[in-house]
Amino acid sequence: MAGLAESGSNPDVDLLYDINGLAKEAPHWFDRVMGFVGEWGLLLAMVLLVLWCWTSVRRRGGEDAASSVAAIVWAPLAAGIAVLVNVPIRGFVERPRPFVDHQGLDVLVPGKSDYSFVSDHATLTMAMAVGLFVANRKFGLLGLGLALLEGFCRVYMGVHYPTDVIGGFALGTAVALLLSPLATAMLTPVMKAVERSPRAGRLIRARGGRAAETVISGARREPSCPQDRDLAA
Repeated sequence: MAGLAESGSNPDVDLLYDINGLAKEAPHWFDRVMGFVGEWGLLLAMVLLVLWCWTSVRRRGGEDAASSVAAIVWAPLAAGIAVLVNVPIRGFVERPRPFVDHQGLDVLVPGKSDYSFVSDHATLTMAMAVGLFVANRKFGLLGLGLALLEGFCRVYMGVHYPTDVIGGFALGTAVALLLSPLATAMLTPVMKAVERSPRAGRLIRARGGRAAETVISGARREPSCPQDRDLAA
């Protein structure tokens, strides 16, 4: 099997050796950093990005706050569902890790004994990134960048083939996009109910967020005080 990389008859294995070969030429400390980033760092960064997006939407408030938060909540839920969908896929394909069939790889994270296809890390990060993109394009683009970096790291670490990563990207994208309308329709009423709660409503809209005005027919609207406007600003 290792001969396939030398002959170039298998682009998947060939690219694996090319990317993982960068680890052999890099300093030891850099490989240790890449191992941590690829295993835990980027997953943590993606979670923090979701929280950042939620904080931004919460502070902004507005009439669509509940639906916006519902879309953000869907991002991590989509990641969890995508990983669950991946469980039978991995069991059906039963593809060994690259270092099992190919010699000479620099494996940065030892102890991997499960199957390789599809990459859970690639699935998780891409599902959250696409979910964020549906909710907010600016944060979604940042998430997509993190997901692509995660995919590169998994191959660099020698624990996945490039096609494992591509499969994870496809699975995460499919789950996040295809189930998004249903998930949003189910989560939005829940977020609206939370928004109406005196205490839990702060999860949807910050205390200083712009709330939707309720105008009663025939009611007289009092002019706002200039000092109040200054405090709101």
